[in-house]
Order: sequence, then C-alpha cells, then structure tokens
Amino acid sequence: MGQAIGITRTEHTAAELRQLAAKGGNGAQVRRLLAIALILEGRSRTEAAELCGMDRQTLRDWVHRYNAVGIAGLQSRHGKGPEPFLTDAQMTELKQMVIEGPDPKTAKVVRWRCVDLRDEVERRFGMRVNERTIGKWLRKLRLTRLQPRPFHPKKDAAAQEAFKRNFDSCLKQILVSTTPGTSIEVWFQDEARVGQKGTHAYVWAPIGSRPPMVRDNRHDSAYLYGAICPARGVGAAVIMPAANAEGMNQLLKELSTQVSPGAHAALLCDQAGWHQLGSKLKVPDNITLVPLPPYSPELNSMENVWQYLRANKLCARVWDTYEVIVQACKDAWNFLIDDPDRIRSIGTREWARVSV
Repeated sequence: MGQAIGITRTEHTAAELRQLAAKGGNGAQVRRLLAIALILEGRSRTEAAELCGMDRQTLRDWVHRYNAVGIAGLQSRHGKGPEPFLTDAQMTELKQMVIEGPDPKTAKVVRWRCVDLRDEVERRFGMRVNERTIGKWLRKLRLTRLQPRPFHPKKDAAAQEAFKRNFDSCLKQILVSTTPGTSIEVWFQDEARVGQKGTHAYVWAPIGSRPPMVRDNRHDSAYLYGAICPARGVGAAVIMPAANAEGMNQLLKELSTQVSPGAHAALLCDQAGWHQLGSKLKVPDNITLVPLPPYSPELNSMENVWQYLRANKLCARVWDTYEVIVQACKDAWNFLIDDPDRIRSIGTREWARVSV
C-alpha cells in the first residue's frame, strides 16, 4: 500500500478553503476544496473522501495537484478532443454557402439537403463525413429549416429601402396641397380573398407525425377589403364579391368616415389596377393614395394582418355558401377591430412615421 501523501501548502487554512468553496460555482472543485479542508481539520483520508463523494485514491490524486499548483490545480481538466474536421474559416464558408443557397447550374440542385451538403463539403474541402454530421454542423451554426417567403423576381430591394428611408419627405411632397397644421394619419390597405379554397396553418402535433387539416376544394369566395391605422389602433373594411374599382370605392367611402375629424389619411397601397387614379376611382377629400414600390408586399402591414387572420380565424373551415363566407369575414374582422393593441402590434412600422 502506498504511503499517505501530506498536504504541504500552508497559504490557506481549512476555514478559508470552506469560504472559497461557499463562493465557488463549480461543483466538482467545491467538493475537492471541502475534502482538503476536512483533512486539514484532522479527518481521515477515507472519511474525507466518502463525505465528498470520491474514493481514497482519487482524493490522493487531488492532494498531489493541490500541493503542486494550489487551488487552481483543483479545477477539472478537459482534453482537447479530436481535431475538428473543418477549420473556423471553412465553417464560416459553409454557413455562408447554406444561406446563399445552391447555384442550380453548378450544384445541380435547387435547395440544400444534408446529403447535397455532404457531397459539396467533400468537393470543396476534401472531407467526407456522414449526413448526420452535416446536420449537427448546421445546428451548431444556428441554422434551421424554415419555410421561405416568396417574392416576385422583379422585386427591387434598393427601391424598398429608399422608400422607407425617404418616407417622411416623400409624404410631405404628396400632401403639399393639404392645409398647414392638418394632422396626418398613416393607413395601410390591401385586399384578401377568403373562400372555400382555404389555407392551412401550423399546429402542435407529435414529433414525426403529419396532422390532418380539412381543406375545401371548391372555389366560391369573397374579397375582404381592409385598411388599418396602427397609430390609432383602428381599421375599416368592406366585403365585396370581386376585386375591382367598385370595391375599392366602397372601402374609400367607409375609410373616409373612420379618419379623425379634421385629419387627413395617407393610404399606403400597392399598385394594383383598381388602385390607380382614374375615372372609376373616387377618392374622398380627406384621403390621399400613396403607392408602394412595385412588388413590395413586405412594406404593407396589411399582408401581416391577413396572415394572422388566416392562421387564427379563417383556416380549417368549410363554408357551404357565399353568405357563410361573408359572415366568417365579418367575424374575423370584428375580432381584429375589437383589439386595438393587436392592430398596433401587427401593423406598426417604425419607418412609416410623418412629422407634417
């Protein structure tokens, strides 16, 4: 049997070691500090080891470490482990490659799967790994699978940024004819088709399952014309059988009654044909249409209102008649209007502010 090893360091008393253990955040190091404190107090090696959840030989090894290095020697040591397959620079390149997506001409795929990335990693970096390893790398890079948001190929991101950046000055030019001192309200407007050919929404379900959700295959529908003013938390809407200038005129008539007395509404809307100024469109005196850049649904917060209503009120439904569809539209819109805070939360855009 080996000879017992004594504690040779004298810079800390048992009481001081206990104080350090009380302040320590590492449980393993705390147990070692307490074990050495027990020995300094005169306890046997066997008793000290048992009280601190280790065997006698393990305590002997920690005494060696304490004698050699001090308290720092009681910290756990972890090996470096195997060398990573890819360097930090290569992992950064992999992340950028995934975010940008594949080039269909060179990669021969239109989206990255783990099996495709495995082959691409081998081609670029000369490293062959398992598909599961690719998945672990993607999670380590804080990447996950998401449903992309579609956009029109003619979308102009620079025009959108310029519109947001210069919104205040552009609005002043558009509203130059308004009476000085008139309060300006910013409204967002859009139409949504609601009908039997409905949509689906995300639901909670067991992992690995695909929960069923009813979807009608008929095509009878109505059009919900809506507009909201996030600053006031109010809105206006009409329900029409088609999307055209007649429906837009009905919405403008209703909206003009919802604008605050003495105020003027700047109505942001897309450039659909029935939104264009002409002989068929009758815009009330207290409303001015402000066209959004082409192909820019991201700028229109009414798009988010439709997404919310579809997911929470208008999906997983079967409507047998047009009248039932109209009633569903009424119920969904009234639900939204009864909650001004929800309108503000969904519709507020920091760039859509005006100082005039």
